[in-house]
Amino acid sequence: MGQSDTSGTGESGQQASSTTDAQYEGWDDASPTYISSPRLRVEAQKALIWVGVIGLAALTVYISQSLLVIFAALVFASMIDGGARLIGRYLAIPRTLRIAMVLLLAVAFLVWLGYFAGSQIAAQAATLPAIVEKQLNELIDLAQDNGVQVSLSDAQSMLNQVVSGVGTVTRAIGGIAGVIGTSAVILIIGIYVALEPNLYERGVEWMAPRGERSELRKTLAEMAQTLRRLMAGRIVGMVFEGFFTWIALEMFGVPMAALLGILTGLLAFIPNIGAVISGLLMAIVGFSAGVETGIAAVVIYFVVQTFDGYVVIPMIARKTVDLPPALVLGAQLIMGLLFGIIGLLLADPLLAMLKVALVRRSEANSAMQAAEEAEKARSGAA
Repeated sequence: MGQSDTSGTGESGQQASSTTDAQYEGWDDASPTYISSPRLRVEAQKALIWVGVIGLAALTVYISQSLLVIFAALVFASMIDGGARLIGRYLAIPRTLRIAMVLLLAVAFLVWLGYFAGSQIAAQAATLPAIVEKQLNELIDLAQDNGVQVSLSDAQSMLNQVVSGVGTVTRAIGGIAGVIGTSAVILIIGIYVALEPNLYERGVEWMAPRGERSELRKTLAEMAQTLRRLMAGRIVGMVFEGFFTWIALEMFGVPMAALLGILTGLLAFIPNIGAVISGLLMAIVGFSAGVETGIAAVVIYFVVQTFDGYVVIPMIARKTVDLPPALVLGAQLIMGLLFGIIGLLLADPLLAMLKVALVRRSEANSAMQAAEEAEKARSGAA
């Protein structure tokens, strides 16, 4: 009885198996979406790649504001990292303590600036717009007396766009609250990245193909070093221009010397354009107190900028990426048009990182080409 049941079960299993095989017969064939032509298949793959590239570009444009804020945080992290490395040359203490020292020194400087010069600078800052408007009116009157038709409203509109344009990023986030929130995000991300840079570097490397990770690691290391040196040089230039402008203007009796010195130092972070804006402000304020004071302000501006351009910047540029001024200015115009003030601030660091990446890629391609040529030469000799 048991044997007959067993044999019956085996026969039914064989029948089910044959039925299943019959049902799935032909399922090993190509799917309806399979492209049999090799040439057409290659073209389809190329089309998919282009679609992916276009989609990635569109996504980048859509989230460009957030990406720019993240890059600003990386720039801030490079400043913290550079300060921590500098302290590490003289003090053998853990990295966390060195970063804390850098942040405390920065906060202490801001507190000192606000405590000792805050009231004076606040009063001068409240007076500056009226002086600029008065000098602008006098300049427009002089131009109109000489036959040049200039509208005061148009001039004021242009001045407001140049001086107080906050850009697409801050407009999208929303006013003063947006500026504060964006600054907080930059500070928090920058501190986190500065505390554990290797953690985030490994994460970026992990997203690259295994064979490209070594080259990517070298590129990221060179980018980080270039950014640290670029920001260190920028800070040195800001301190030099701001301090010496303040002292020189004070010596020659130019009004608002403290405010103009601080503005000159802050604007020195923006290459090319920052120097022009600070020079215009110094000339406007100087001539408001008299012709001699105005001439002194102009002379001080040119002396400081000349010394900075021929002594300070060349000493720094030897250790950083060499960027042509016209290229930097073009990048600033594009970034400023797209993102406003924050675009102007980040155009130079972003361009430096892009150049490092392109140079590293070019060197890798040259090395690969040389290796292929050497291999062909050995094969030919054999």
